[in-house]
Amino acid sequence: MTGETSNNLIERCKNILLKPKEEWERIDPEPATVSGLMTGWVVPLAAIGPVAGLIGGLVFGYGGFGITYRPSITAALTGAVLGFVLTVLCAFLLAKIIDALAPSFGGQKNSVQAMKVAAYSGTAAYLAGIFQLIPALWILGILGLYSFYLLYLGLPRLMKAPEDKAASYTIVTVVVAIVLFFVVGVVTTALTGMLAPRAMTYGSDAGTLSGEVSVPGVGKVDLGKLEEASKKMEAAAKRAETATPVDRQALAALLPASAGGWTRTALESSSASAGGMGGSQAEARYEASGQNVRLKVADLASAGAFAAMASAFKVETSREDDQGYEKSGLIDGRYTMEKWNKDGRGSYGVLLADRFLVEAEGNAPDIGTLKALVGAIDTGKLEGLAK
Repeated sequence: MTGETSNNLIERCKNILLKPKEEWERIDPEPATVSGLMTGWVVPLAAIGPVAGLIGGLVFGYGGFGITYRPSITAALTGAVLGFVLTVLCAFLLAKIIDALAPSFGGQKNSVQAMKVAAYSGTAAYLAGIFQLIPALWILGILGLYSFYLLYLGLPRLMKAPEDKAASYTIVTVVVAIVLFFVVGVVTTALTGMLAPRAMTYGSDAGTLSGEVSVPGVGKVDLGKLEEASKKMEAAAKRAETATPVDRQALAALLPASAGGWTRTALESSSASAGGMGGSQAEARYEASGQNVRLKVADLASAGAFAAMASAFKVETSREDDQGYEKSGLIDGRYTMEKWNKDGRGSYGVLLADRFLVEAEGNAPDIGTLKALVGAIDTGKLEGLAK
């Protein structure tokens, strides 16, 4: 990939994420070919997730509740290659389906435009694959849901669907995309399960749909919230255009010297930015009665604005076995993530103002202790730091 091509790709990624409406307007009339879109956009971006997963698996391993599994190099490489091939294939198949469905919703068949929709709307999902590099960042994979919003904006415009049928066209395509996502997940992770649409009903208006779809690796997604979610997503995108990371020292100042009998023994902070995107964080270690917990405050800045996708689609996850449980979802309007191992280790995190993550993780008497440590952070002051 030449330097100019690389710069163009980065610039388009940035624009489609932060200024999607304007970017779709530019994309619409651009000359292109199906093969050019596949090789110039889908292939390089689709490789991000598999490569990150390969490295993350070999370096950190997979697992939870204190149990870690590291695959062999052969197994990890095979899974990465297979995942890459299937991801590229899914983009091609989604384009074919978008094109085939167009006449049914008053749109115009056009294989190149359909490929543009499939390729560019998948940008957020492709980029979110980078979080597979570090298992602790798994929750940030929800940012890939922003691709639903990109699809919502681009599909009707590029396929020339009339306004009264645009919602139906988009909803059906979203369901198809979820099914394809599910297929990739099943094949590449060898997990068993079934995509389970629940209580999915169509009203007298063909443009409405309600119900939930369970997506392995994501959880329950409420498709009936598409219209409502689009407004939240648009607001998040606008905030992302101007969001800048809070100074790391300001975050560090929010971590108390002691809380609930726990004493702070170490404190560090860091920040980074690239391509107009950045973030900062502060982390402290606390000890009490021979146990230790890490309390972290992170500002995801521009990227964090897209965390509104989780609440917008009311994403919920839940898993329990004889070792412990993990779950995530909305509580009092805030997205929370909770894990607990019956051996006494867990984590509890809260997403604030769609950009700040406060998380406590480590050994503790119970999950309530971790919640109390998170509660020791002055959330009002933290949210007030948003720019």
